[in-house]
Amino acid sequence: MTQLFRLLSRLPLAVLHALGALLGWLVYLASATYRRRFQANVAQAGIPWAQARPAIAAAGRMAAELPWLWVGQRGKPLGTALQWDGGELIAQALAEKRGLVMLTPHLGCFEICAQAIAERYTTPESPITVLYRPARQAALRDVMAGSRERPGLATAPASLAGVRQMIRALRRGEVIGLLPDQVPPDGLGVWAPFFGQPAYTMTLAARLVQQTGAAVLLIWGERRPGGQGFVVHVLPAPEIAPDAPAEAAAATVNAAMESLIRRAPGQYLWGYHRYKQPRGLDIGAAPDNPAP
Repeated sequence: MTQLFRLLSRLPLAVLHALGALLGWLVYLASATYRRRFQANVAQAGIPWAQARPAIAAAGRMAAELPWLWVGQRGKPLGTALQWDGGELIAQALAEKRGLVMLTPHLGCFEICAQAIAERYTTPESPITVLYRPARQAALRDVMAGSRERPGLATAPASLAGVRQMIRALRRGEVIGLLPDQVPPDGLGVWAPFFGQPAYTMTLAARLVQQTGAAVLLIWGERRPGGQGFVVHVLPAPEIAPDAPAEAAAATVNAAMESLIRRAPGQYLWGYHRYKQPRGLDIGAAPDNPAP
């Protein structure tokens, strides 16, 4: 796997994105389950099909660009491949020295966000810490581990130890990054509306803000056409009240994710099983809604 990633990383980003677009369509046409889920999630969100359809190819581009991001750019500046929109909001939040939580859904190139912040706003002594789940395949775990070893970027495992690591980072005034539209394990979330349907939603993002008083911003990496690179957009986030109940806070986070997705539905990962029931959950505790 490592050798394959090295070989692919030598290709131009435009070529990888072209191959990825083909891959995205092949997966969509080959898997009836994936296709039904994709279409059901788009319909649930009320997004016109013409706007969501480009996300079929975008899902493949997301996979194909990983060798370029993880291996090809290791130790190199992103340079002209990266543009910023709203980056001054990060600088302003860091100046307050109360910690900063960056939230992004599975939209566009979310991998580029942490790399971009590490390159411009953080240092090895005060890095951005991102939560991650190790890949199931051992070979891919090795590639991922090496790719995220870069100045100004630290990783925290999706475990209690990782949560403590992020809390310490926020209390030092540092940055952390989360994808709050991931379905958490049973017991680590609440049911909250996502595009009008109950979805099991992590409470971690809101709890970190409530416990540390950190600032919150939204971020997403737009994939530019023709393999020209990426635009990292940073936007204000809605306020999460310190005393808000878990369900209300999760609903606030979900609404913020919806607002980003509606900006670029053609780059969202609609095939993700967002409405699934977490492993181990008592079915009687779940809302009575069919999962796509």
